[in-house]
Amino acid sequence: MSSYPLDTAMQDDTQLPPSHDDEAYDPLHDAPGIEFVVEDVDFELADATALTDWIERVAAVHEHKIVQLTYIFCSDEYLHRVNVEYLDHDTYTDVITFDNADDADIIEGDVFISVERVRENAQSHNVSFRDELHRVMIHGVLHLLGYKDKDLLSQTAMRKKEDDCLSLRTF
Repeated sequence: MSSYPLDTAMQDDTQLPPSHDDEAYDPLHDAPGIEFVVEDVDFELADATALTDWIERVAAVHEHKIVQLTYIFCSDEYLHRVNVEYLDHDTYTDVITFDNADDADIIEGDVFISVERVRENAQSHNVSFRDELHRVMIHGVLHLLGYKDKDLLSQTAMRKKEDDCLSLRTF
């Protein structure tokens, strides 16, 4: 099993960071319930429509409805600041998930992703940037579906779930 950097899942009532500010807001795609935003990196998301369809399919397989899901693509430093300010963790990570849902069968949240960290992970694990990005994106969704990864057993189960979800891609 590879040792990927672990993300931090936020699932309490701590005040959440804004997913964007009006000046820096740059939506790549805005489908009902799913939004892709770039904050402080030069990044273009490929296959946004196909990604949206895939993420919605994963939610449906898990009997959840996406009410609002925002992906925020950012730099290592941006995500580090979020990690320090909102979670009091002075570490770098690839993804942080904030769960905003009040009901168990809906997905409502923000998934912050460090594009730089994903690129480094892809190189170190000898996988494509695209596949690593999709793994991290669906990892955030799995947290919003209730999956955890705090211990070795749950990390192994999460990795299997990620692989199952990745196999649902049709693009």
